[in-house]
Amino acid sequence: MNKRSIATVSLSGSLDEKLRAIASAGFDSVEIFENDLLSFGASPREVAQLCKDLNLEICAFQPFRDFEGMPEPQRTRNFARAERKFDLMQELGTDLLLICSNVSPASLGGIDRAADDFRELGEHAAKRGLRVGYEALAWGRHVNDYRDAWEIVRRADHPAIGVILDSFHALAPGFPVRAMASIPGDKIFLVQLADAPKLELDILSWSRHFRSFPGQGDLPVDEFMQAIAATGYAGPLSLEIFNDQFRAGSSAQTAVDGLRSLILLEDQLAPDWPNLVGEPLAPKAWSHGTGFIEFAVNETKAGDLARLLAQLGFRKTGKHRSKAVERWSQGKVELVINCETDGFAHSHYVTHGPGVCAIALDVDNAGLAMQRAEALKARTFYQPVGPGELEIPAIHGVGGSLLYFLDQAGKNWDTDFEPVASDANADALLAVDHIAQSMPYDEMLSWLLFYTGILDLKRLPQMEIADPRGLVQSQAVINADQSLRFVLNGSSANRTLPARFISEFFGSGVQHVAFSCRDIFATVAAMRKRGADFLDIPDNYYDDIEAKYDLAPDLMAQLRANHILYDREGDGEFFQVYTHIFDERFFFEIVERRDYQGFGAANAGIRLAAQAREVRPASMPRV
Repeated sequence: MNKRSIATVSLSGSLDEKLRAIASAGFDSVEIFENDLLSFGASPREVAQLCKDLNLEICAFQPFRDFEGMPEPQRTRNFARAERKFDLMQELGTDLLLICSNVSPASLGGIDRAADDFRELGEHAAKRGLRVGYEALAWGRHVNDYRDAWEIVRRADHPAIGVILDSFHALAPGFPVRAMASIPGDKIFLVQLADAPKLELDILSWSRHFRSFPGQGDLPVDEFMQAIAATGYAGPLSLEIFNDQFRAGSSAQTAVDGLRSLILLEDQLAPDWPNLVGEPLAPKAWSHGTGFIEFAVNETKAGDLARLLAQLGFRKTGKHRSKAVERWSQGKVELVINCETDGFAHSHYVTHGPGVCAIALDVDNAGLAMQRAEALKARTFYQPVGPGELEIPAIHGVGGSLLYFLDQAGKNWDTDFEPVASDANADALLAVDHIAQSMPYDEMLSWLLFYTGILDLKRLPQMEIADPRGLVQSQAVINADQSLRFVLNGSSANRTLPARFISEFFGSGVQHVAFSCRDIFATVAAMRKRGADFLDIPDNYYDDIEAKYDLAPDLMAQLRANHILYDREGDGEFFQVYTHIFDERFFFEIVERRDYQGFGAANAGIRLAAQAREVRPASMPRV
């Protein structure tokens, strides 16, 4: 099994913080980035001992810059520099030095000149039992293609000189990767992995700020790895990520995300590279929508929320056998109101205020879902259950909330509830259409990997939405039959509605839940009769819609009268309406889809502006 490694430059914090996070996540080895060592207070020997204590192997020290092809006197000076680095490496206890292709304006071109330099350096390294790996930077002055780097290594023809292959430097410029398969595996000294979103940027800026873990971007990292597999390479697979979000985030979470990305990549490649992985992952469990959504509130807010749900047509259908917990139902939608004064829901309420504390997902095999989640380093959850109560497997999700797995072949969760007689009104709402979660922008990649790694969800293209106070990034993930949709929203602008939700909700969480219906006009009319009221949408919006789509006058009148927003994609139509924000925390959305796959992104800015007018100013104290 290839060792799993990560470069310290990928994480935030001091070197010792990074190393502890890397070890805690479960990595086998680490690349020590030179600046991390230079800015750290301990000696190389002390760093080596720390790594030994953490059971981490140092697989490389990097980078050594601007070495090959230099004129005198810089050439002689470079060999002296290399000897000093070799001294340091021996103190660190690593045998591999990474040299990246020269970017100095003073450097001289020529493959043979570079090969001569590396052959001579190989002699110096071999005397100490060390190795040197050469990597082509995509912006190198004379060498920017891994094929040229390999040709230099081949001509150097020295056992201490090998090539280092980096997925970003090969894939971002669009170089073909098939040629890698012809490189002998023992001449590849290290494989570095990074993904990235497709961006129209110069390649240096792209690399320095927007790399991501495999599976978080758009580069064909799997194709790169297929070519590597053909070489017979058996060394470490090392993540080298330059990303502003990661450098601003939690080193512990970034390390876990990195290991999770490697495990997923290994599992994807296992059929063609069986020696790469240990135990195979349990397959993704097929999801079938939400089983229930649980709200944590206090006793007063429980009554307010119950009144709102009743206005939306929900019926109280169950009372927990031993707890202050109620079940409210409509169509396939099951909601739980929990106002217990102890337990997880109460802790969530104390920390976050009223809101969603748990989401239960219907899956075809809850046991397999938990196995996969645990293998991918998800945090499991357990709390004692009362006599006769069902123990539901769960993991921690966004903002510390819970994600339950309900096994369709097992017991039903509602056995914990005593039935409550309710009016047999016709159900207007059908199911949970989607769940929108707000989080800091720098957490979005982490939760994207979480959802798509554990569940059978694929990501849709990321959208930018204009909030009156800044841009919001929105990323949707959906399953195959679209019975389960999550929308992840993040913003680096601290006054947008999602950002204020996070700051005032004391963390990430569910900002709104959308329900589907067959006839939104009849549904809204019935809700209004029960006392429901909806977000006010300006007439200017409807004037624009009327001009844009040339809708029938009676349809336009209904949209205006009911504050319903409208969007169209091809022949598909989308109708949506929003409740007012509940306790300045969360809200509900009612949607009708007519062969429409999106989420009404064109209307999001209108909705955010309308909500901004209703929400108190951030500077105004809560009363």
